[in-house]
Amino acid sequence: MSLSHTHPGLIAVLAGILTTGAFAPFAIWPLAILGPALLFQLWLKNPGGGFRLGFFFGLGMMGTGVTWLHVSIAQFGNIGWFLPILITLVFVVLMALYYGLLGWLSERFETPDRLKLLGVYPALWVLVEWFRGWFLSGFPWLELGHAQIDTPLAGFGPLLGGLGVSYVTALSAGLGLLVLKPGKARPFAISGLMGIWLSGWGLLQVQWSQQSAEPIEVALVQGNIPQEEKWELDQLVPSLTLYARLTKENLGTDLIVWPETAVSAFQHQVDEAFLQPLEQELKARGTELVFGVVRLGEDGSRYYNSMVSMGKLRDHYSKRHLVPFTEYLPWKPILTGLVDFFTIPMSDFTPGSKPKPLMRVGEHQVGMSICYEDAFGTEMAEALPEAAYLINASNDAWFGRSLAPHQHLQIARMRALETSRYLLRATNTGISAIVGPDGALLARTPLMQETVLKGEILPMSGITPFARFGNLPILALLSLGLVIGFPCASAKTCGRTGAAD
Repeated sequence: MSLSHTHPGLIAVLAGILTTGAFAPFAIWPLAILGPALLFQLWLKNPGGGFRLGFFFGLGMMGTGVTWLHVSIAQFGNIGWFLPILITLVFVVLMALYYGLLGWLSERFETPDRLKLLGVYPALWVLVEWFRGWFLSGFPWLELGHAQIDTPLAGFGPLLGGLGVSYVTALSAGLGLLVLKPGKARPFAISGLMGIWLSGWGLLQVQWSQQSAEPIEVALVQGNIPQEEKWELDQLVPSLTLYARLTKENLGTDLIVWPETAVSAFQHQVDEAFLQPLEQELKARGTELVFGVVRLGEDGSRYYNSMVSMGKLRDHYSKRHLVPFTEYLPWKPILTGLVDFFTIPMSDFTPGSKPKPLMRVGEHQVGMSICYEDAFGTEMAEALPEAAYLINASNDAWFGRSLAPHQHLQIARMRALETSRYLLRATNTGISAIVGPDGALLARTPLMQETVLKGEILPMSGITPFARFGNLPILALLSLGLVIGFPCASAKTCGRTGAAD
């Protein structure tokens, strides 16, 4: 008897762990195909085990892939060691339920194996990723497509978005199993795999955007302020002094970008004494500055996690997609006091209200995202066609030297690919980076190091199909995949057509 029959739960957990290895910093991209393929095979060989095996797979993948959640809670929540472990375990279980749901749904289709591998499994996989990306604010982390940012499959990004790349990745897993299976389907599967990967390579050759203005010389300032000191009152002046010094050393550069909340105070508190003198120096040298700061609302009762541009003119963008439980408290009447219990500073933000994530920086409109916002592809794509380039400002100091900063950079690269725009990523402790419009990593900084990353980008114009249509094309394609399997769903004729084909 095969191992998949005797220890299917263990194999499912191992398949999930393997899949984590496909993502940064490991970036062993074939594992994003091998892991799901193992799970697909387990589902085929263990009827009735769809939910259980999917859940075990999710435990393996999320249990290894999002351990960084424990780091932030334990180090900065000031609640000891037990509760952070418990909260992380509960979160992992909740995320694993998505894969259990995937397995349960797949068993509603009593179709031949080949149709499950080609239609049902890949389509349901990505539909569940899509659902996970918006339900209860969304957690679009560890999507299969992110792991393919450096492979030919990335060519589908500007066309179908990150979910589209996930789809062709899951479809490759299904086709791969058919290649290994003797029968008439093998030549078709080989042709299908070759067609998908060659098509991806061909799409990478397409120029989805064009240079629209002169090159921009940029400098990304990585201050490396320890998170445990960042909001201390006596740290404000040293932090401002550091950022001012690194900025003045690079005056004359077209654009300088500071990280999220680099100014750890309300904007109005430091405007006259710090910002206005710096602004005069910027204007004199023809330099634009984009910096992170907390802005107080006009009514004085609301505050915003914002990025502000300063130089030729001032503009601002306030974060629209806040992180639950750290930047705002959902179901506030019920959970009042929870944020105070965790002692998280600045944890009751108000979301920004701009209809598009745009901010004026000098002569250009720029697509803005703050930290976690770059995980949501359709939201960032709303900046097109106006945005000449993208800026993501983050503070991954919350997660130390864990997997999170590496995974976050990989996600940001997908956003550049989807929109065919250069992306500047400025972070407090790293990883700061310059990303090309094809998602290529042009330059990056090390973790936990004070530094300035310099480079050059091109303002771009044009709009990709993904930015124009969002997820509608891929959702239509997924629906078509399910239609392939639906005629046999719960039909008595399935058995006579070879459900175990």
